[in-house]
Amino acid sequence: MTDLFEDNRNYVLGDEELNLIGDRDKLAQWRHKSMGPAFYRLGRKIIYRGLDLNSWANAQRVEPQ
Repeated sequence: MTDLFEDNRNYVLGDEELNLIGDRDKLAQWRHKSMGPAFYRLGRKIIYRGLDLNSWANAQRVEPQ
């Protein structure tokens, strides 16, 4: 699969690209349930690395039978 996100970029809540995997509320639910892509919490700021987003997205791939 081609990468959906730039590996060497950090994404913060509000970045349009994050809407590919879920809106702000969905990402918050996943963080609360310890699901979804890996993230950093720096104070109140949430940061997603592009590399982690791509790894998570690739793990969600479903191969049709």
